Amino acid sequence: MKEQKIAIIGCGTWGRNIVRNFYNLNSLSMVCDLDEENLKKVTESYPGVAVTKDFKDILNNEEITGVVVVTPSHTHYNLVKSILMAGKNVYVEKPVSTVAQEAKDLMELAEQKGLTLLVGHLLLYHPAVNRLKMLIEEGTLGEIVYCQSDRLNVNYHKNDRSVMWDLAPHDVSMISYVIGKDPVRVLSATGCSSERNDIMDITHISIEFEGGAVGYISDSWITPKKNVTLLVRGTKATAILDDTVADGKLKIYDNFAPSKPEDVAIDYLEIEPLKLECQHFISCCQTGKKARSDGENGYVVVKVLEEAEKIMLGDKVKQLDKVDFALSRMKK
Repeated sequence: MKEQKIAIIGCGTWGRNIVRNFYNLNSLSMVCDLDEENLKKVTESYPGVAVTKDFKDILNNEEITGVVVVTPSHTHYNLVKSILMAGKNVYVEKPVSTVAQEAKDLMELAEQKGLTLLVGHLLLYHPAVNRLKMLIEEGTLGEIVYCQSDRLNVNYHKNDRSVMWDLAPHDVSMISYVIGKDPVRVLSATGCSSERNDIMDITHISIEFEGGAVGYISDSWITPKKNVTLLVRGTKATAILDDTVADGKLKIYDNFAPSKPEDVAIDYLEIEPLKLECQHFISCCQTGKKARSDGENGYVVVKVLEEAEKIMLGDKVKQLDKVDFALSRMKK
């Protein structure tokens, strides 16, 4: 298969993890960032990798076949569109956009050009999540009636549109993936700002999925004790996936004997989910195969969250379009 040369835009805290993985997969060609210190760290740590502060150096490099976008969400649309127009495959961190129409446009553009568009819904590549999906498909839990995803942690930067846009893409994409059902509508959406400003750092949304299952999602930037769990309730059994523990991440409880949980063995748990996602992107670029977390998957998630935000904020949604989130945090 043809060797893939990957470029990465953005090598901050999360971007450095992606840089590391693509380098270890022998596919990293160039890194772009506006911060000289970030580029210096790349040069020191990864010999032979080119660095640049000019995005156009990537667009104009005919050898680069795929580009990873790890920048703030409000920049995603213009960057991804430019890359696709240049004929290059794209892996963009979640969310693909914070506007459903933009997400749809990017999905359609990638399809028209026959290019891979992978959205960084990382948990779709998590071994425990995939084991749970297998159990559901095998009927171990029975008919799925309820899911609850809690993603609670501390984030001192809060430099996104809200905690919902930062974390809920993981929850919505994961629930939809494991139960094999698309979201139908948002049932309720609430949130608040602990700092009483424009940025909500606690949100709760409930979603109806195809077949009538309900998903309840709680996300927080202000919870001192980390809690990352997914509960899936079926008519026969209930599964709980706890991603904060090293062992026994996935347990199954018989609904009629809940005091006796069964630990579920998970294959390949030692492999980093991000490595699996990066490998998947390379494979899709080589084969033209549709990505597991493709543009359509990204669009469906954005559409749901856009609807939730409108319910949550009402007319205040328009005010968020004028907020410079990074700048607002720097002033604190």
